[in-house]
Amino acid sequence: MCKSGSKIFDIEERTFEFSVSIINFLRNVEASIAIKPMISQLSRSAMSIGANITEAKCSSSKKEFKRYYEIALKSANETKYWLRLFKATNNYSGLELDSLGKEAKELSNILGASIITMKNKRNV
Repeated sequence: MCKSGSKIFDIEERTFEFSVSIINFLRNVEASIAIKPMISQLSRSAMSIGANITEAKCSSSKKEFKRYYEIALKSANETKYWLRLFKATNNYSGLELDSLGKEAKELSNILGASIITMKNKRNV
């Protein structure tokens, strides 16, 4: 695992840490009836990113590996949506939410670039 300042470049570790950050954020969210579905969807999509990256490591083919990355990218994009919705509807505009949104965007960019590289290199 490589670090530059506080950034982690091991994608599996980085997505794990992102999941931990989401869990810690959601612990502080008041779960009203309107917010409970958002909490559930955000936690599922955010944790799915790392779970699919971990699954990719045990893939039986290059095609399957790329597919797990594509699913992780979809989850990252969904996570960006839920974070944006939290910010728009719940007055969670603090640094923590901004930081989570930034990390979700960076993960999406990394995953998207990885998929493009896989398509170009492996003809998958």
